[in-house]
Amino acid sequence: MPGLVSVLIADEQDLVRLGLRALLAAADDCTVAGEVADGLAAVREARRIRPDVVLIGNRLPGIDGIEATRRITADPDLAATNVVVLAASGFPDDVTAAICAGAHGFLHKSTSPADLLTGIRTIARGGASLDPSATRTLIERFLDGAPRVRVPHPRIGDLTRREREVAMLAAQGRNNGEIAAQLFLSPATVRTHIGRGMTKLGARDRAQFVAFVYQSGLV
Repeated sequence: MPGLVSVLIADEQDLVRLGLRALLAAADDCTVAGEVADGLAAVREARRIRPDVVLIGNRLPGIDGIEATRRITADPDLAATNVVVLAASGFPDDVTAAICAGAHGFLHKSTSPADLLTGIRTIARGGASLDPSATRTLIERFLDGAPRVRVPHPRIGDLTRREREVAMLAAQGRNNGEIAAQLFLSPATVRTHIGRGMTKLGARDRAQFVAFVYQSGLV
C-alpha cells in the first residue's frame, strides 16, 4: 500500500496510548491519524478519518472493543479500514470474539514493538496477524476440551451436512488436501464447500469461517 499507514489508536489507558503514539511516531512508514479513549469515540473517529488501521483495546468503556470492531468492520464506508484488537490477555473467547467481529488481528499489549509494527504493516496490506500465544491458547483449549462460551452463528444451520463435515475438519486445523483424503473428495470440491460455507456465514476469510464454526460449537 503506497504512502504512510494511517493508524487510529483506541485504548482506555493513557500510558498505552502514549506508548503506541511514540512507537508509531518513530516508524518512518506510519502516522497517528487519531487517538480516543472509548468505544463509541473509536467508531465515530474511524468513520470521520477512515484510517488504514485501527488499534483498539478490547476493554474500552462505553462499548467494548469487540462491539466497536463489529461496527467498524460492518460499515461499508470503512471497507478499506482494518482492525487490530489489543488485549492484556489472550483468553480463547476473546480471540474468537475478535475474529468473529471482523478483526484482522489480535495482539497482546505485551507484544514487542518490532512485532507490533510488523503486525500493523501486514494488516495494512490486507493480511492478518494473530499473536502466537493466542494461537497456542486456542489450540490447547481445543485439545483439552475446556469449556467455552458458545455463541452459535445465526446461519450455522444453513450449512449442508457435507459443508459441516468440511467445516469441522477445517476448524481442527486440517488443510484442503487432508480434508479431501479423509472425506474421499477432491481438493477442488473441498474448496467449493468451504467457499459456500464462508458465503453463507458471511465470513471474510478462512480464519473467520473457522472462528464462526468454533464459536458455534461444531468442534
